[in-house]
Amino acid sequence: MKAIAYRQHDLPIDDPQALVELDLPEPQPGPRDLLVEVRALSVNPVDTKVRRGSPTDTPRVLGWDAAGVVRAVGSQVTLFQPGDEVFYAGDLTRPGSYSERQLVDERIVGHKPRSLDFAQAAALPLTSITAWELLFDRLGNRERAGQGESLLIMGAAGGVGSILTQLARQLTGLTVIGTASRAETRDWVQSLGAHHVIDHSRPLAPQLQALGVPEVSQVASLTHTDQHYAQLIEVLRPQGKLALIDDPAQLDALPLKRKSLSLHWELMFTRSLFQTDDVIRQHELLNRVSALIDNSTLRTTLGEHFGVINAANLRRAHALIESGKARGKVVLEGF
Repeated sequence: MKAIAYRQHDLPIDDPQALVELDLPEPQPGPRDLLVEVRALSVNPVDTKVRRGSPTDTPRVLGWDAAGVVRAVGSQVTLFQPGDEVFYAGDLTRPGSYSERQLVDERIVGHKPRSLDFAQAAALPLTSITAWELLFDRLGNRERAGQGESLLIMGAAGGVGSILTQLARQLTGLTVIGTASRAETRDWVQSLGAHHVIDHSRPLAPQLQALGVPEVSQVASLTHTDQHYAQLIEVLRPQGKLALIDDPAQLDALPLKRKSLSLHWELMFTRSLFQTDDVIRQHELLNRVSALIDNSTLRTTLGEHFGVINAANLRRAHALIESGKARGKVVLEGF
């Protein structure tokens, strides 16, 4: 089967060897595996981080977002059958979705929204799981609750921010304040339902004061946390909550003490990495997202379609992600 992989880590993305096309054997499903024919995939920051930072002795297939069709199932599979259309983010420890066929544990797979095509669906899994777990599991919000409280989303125009803005606006009573620094990204965040949009390239506190929101209850810091950390502590109310998903070089927790602020990490791969007892929650929440898409509560966060799945187009997608200028999700479709 055709696949795209890297053999040497940390090559610049304009090097043709940074991602190369290969022919690999078709994998055989284990007891709880689905063998999925990948129809579309999207590219995430984790793809670029692994390519740059993870040495490998053998070609490594990246990709942690896909939509496709189940072609075979393992002996213990109960949730799906061949022919089902699915979407999923996969497992960091297994070969990814840059391949014609992929194995994935059924417990982290959802039924693809019926109202979306494969490209539109592929934009959703990783960011939906991340945003859902951050909003409900880490920050402890409840559906239809949160009136009188506020959530500041740093980097709201990116992949996670695009779905988190929708989930918070549609499913909770929180006042949603997103940040974006360019006119097109501000418009994007506004269209996703944010009550307010402010500019993270300018001081935050005066902008929030101007909105009549001098302090926020919660912050979801999705990018450049180290650059904004002091400001986030400043604008959080006493006993507020800070959640983050990025990788600051260092993070000193001591400044959180004075306000009794709590710190929450979200990594959507934790459940699959450690095979937690509740790993099936990702199957359940993806099915819930699928239903919310089909009843028009949520919409896809597809930002740009980069054409067919090949090494050249994936290198272009990685370059855009690394530039920090992506809006929504970058999707590729078909081999």
